[in-house]
Amino acid sequence: MNILHLSTEYNLGGSGRAAHRIHSSLLRRGHTSRMLVSGLVYGVPEAGPIWQTLPWRAGDWLARSLTEALSLQYLFLPSSWALLRHPWFRAADVVQLYNTHGGYFSHSVLGVASRRKPFVWRLSDMWPLTGHCCYSYECDRWKTGCGTCPLLSDEPALREDRTALLWRAKRRIYADAKVTLVAPSRWIAGLAAQSPLAQHWPLELIPNGLNLKVFRPIQRAAAREVLGLPQEEALILFSSVETRAHRKGGTFVAEAVQRLKGNTRSPFRLLVVGNRASEWEKVVDVPVTAIDAIKDDHLLATVYSAADVFVHPALADNLPNGVLESLACGTPVVAFDVGGVGEAVRPMETGYLARHKDAQDLAAGLQQLLDDDDLRRRLGRRGRAVAEAEYDMELQTQRFEALYQRVLRDR
Repeated sequence: MNILHLSTEYNLGGSGRAAHRIHSSLLRRGHTSRMLVSGLVYGVPEAGPIWQTLPWRAGDWLARSLTEALSLQYLFLPSSWALLRHPWFRAADVVQLYNTHGGYFSHSVLGVASRRKPFVWRLSDMWPLTGHCCYSYECDRWKTGCGTCPLLSDEPALREDRTALLWRAKRRIYADAKVTLVAPSRWIAGLAAQSPLAQHWPLELIPNGLNLKVFRPIQRAAAREVLGLPQEEALILFSSVETRAHRKGGTFVAEAVQRLKGNTRSPFRLLVVGNRASEWEKVVDVPVTAIDAIKDDHLLATVYSAADVFVHPALADNLPNGVLESLACGTPVVAFDVGGVGEAVRPMETGYLARHKDAQDLAAGLQQLLDDDDLRRRLGRRGRAVAEAEYDMELQTQRFEALYQRVLRDR
């Protein structure tokens, strides 16, 4: 088959990495797979921007400037209509969407485009279901039409509250579009089923997949030696592309490790990986090792294997790659019970689920795992077993292949 993927990023961020993994796995299995993304991609013939020519890029820049000033999020981008003439679009059997927020693709073209090609839309977050936000947290206005938005400053931010207008625009666009939704988690599948915008579309549950030959347990001492980390201290890993982003819950990590200070059986160190990691030395009064954002999966697997526990205190999330990667490497996870996180972090089976926004409970989970070597090893082994059974890249790709064949038969 010939699959075209549309993604904000090429192998960057949660959605971009998931898109790249699916694309790469399809290539390995003999399919034609290409990616169109928001920017230039160098040295990769199977990936590139929707249009590279100056007129289209200038038109998109002007459209983005105007829609941003008017808070009319991505309602018009000229290159999205030009996509219909792109040779990769014309050659594709199926088009797969990931994140469509980011100013590189306008959902307004969905009605026309999805009548020409079957469309599959993987729900990386809630944006397709809301008036503007990626995660609604405690707000349920997305079920009734949005408006009076309490989250205007959340990414992608709006200057003025046009959320009711944008919600109605999505409803009109979606009514004319033929799309099959893919939910990585049962949590977001449940939200899509409740959505007045998207509940008429078919929905498939396909969890994220990993290359388990890359993300695998590595002997902890060897992993630490490679990274130059101390052997005698316990290591708490906190990793995120943006370590200071509000949604990633870094403030709760800071409070939890301060509570742990002096209360664990052995001394511990906080290992922070991601953008602005070096700032954490001034955020907490515990030993910190900072590593910039890592793009290489082999190195990332070494980091997970070096840690005793991975802390993931996100305030909202789908089925995060980091959680699955840590489990696949045999490192148990302590996380808040939000979104689809609990589908992988199973209490006292693969990790510890803390109460939402409860730093004390987060600290309690970290302390329990750090102080009990046998428990930590048991949870690590079980996490690896769950990854092998449920989150293997080959299994995910086979499920997508079956879905593509089904939508092509239906078309």
